[in-house]
Amino acid sequence: MSLYLKHRPDSLDNIKGNEELVNSLKNMLAKPETCPHVFMLTGPSGCGKTTIGRIIAKELNISKNDLQEINSSDFRGIDTIREIIKNSQYKPISGKYRMFLMDEVHQLSKDAQNALLKILEDTPSHVFFVLCTTDPAKLLATVKNRCSQFAVKPISDREMKSLLKITAKEEGESLEIEVLNQIVQDSQGHSRLALQILEQVLNTDPDKRLEAARQIAEQESEVISLCRALLSNSNWKQIAAILQGLKGQEPESIRRIVLGYAQAVLLKTDNPKAGLILEEFMEPTYNSGFPQVVFACYSIFKNS
Repeated sequence: MSLYLKHRPDSLDNIKGNEELVNSLKNMLAKPETCPHVFMLTGPSGCGKTTIGRIIAKELNISKNDLQEINSSDFRGIDTIREIIKNSQYKPISGKYRMFLMDEVHQLSKDAQNALLKILEDTPSHVFFVLCTTDPAKLLATVKNRCSQFAVKPISDREMKSLLKITAKEEGESLEIEVLNQIVQDSQGHSRLALQILEQVLNTDPDKRLEAARQIAEQESEVISLCRALLSNSNWKQIAAILQGLKGQEPESIRRIVLGYAQAVLLKTDNPKAGLILEEFMEPTYNSGFPQVVFACYSIFKNS
């Protein structure tokens, strides 16, 4: 089991960072009978939105049988919403509540979002919704207005160091300060990415861990070069040359770095090209791998 899954927090008290969000949820969930039935968790990929959604279910004593997780990037049409509305009529198998946890909810079609409005406005007393999204701007305002919204933010360097030290200790390992600082720098506040890097580092001989961490940083630097090429309207030959240098690297890691870079650009300035990059790299690469990265880059190039 990967470190990210093995050390995933299972309670609000175990979450690193996001103190205001955690305290707000604690206060709300202490009184289930009066707390909102529709939560929206926004924030960049790898910051813990789905994990927090599962913790909300746990705090409400919702059993696994009554928790339905839906990846909206795979099931994005109106039929999915019709099925949710139908299933929401049924009482929980055990306990008092059931929950629908929807990942990447911005991927729902416009018709699906419109169909979702009614159930969000008139949610049955035994049903809760948690909607997770990396791109709330793509959601209808009427959908967002029906949710209690919470922003899940990347954690600070101090909090990241604490997370890495605790995780390494639980794995029976220790990290040199240089290695620790390199992982903190590479992960940019994203706990999932930090633990993925830590796992690679811990699987390396102790005397080569700093080198391994730096190699990961160099890979990130190559991806940043790709981002800059895509944003600066470079020709396809230049972009293809960078992609050649990235062959053999983990496609999902490439995707996350691209998303983080484009998001940072878009939050600073109105940049349609950064928005296009976000759109093309939104889909996970678990099934298609590196060819999906190449195709996303080519689509951006052709649509520039």
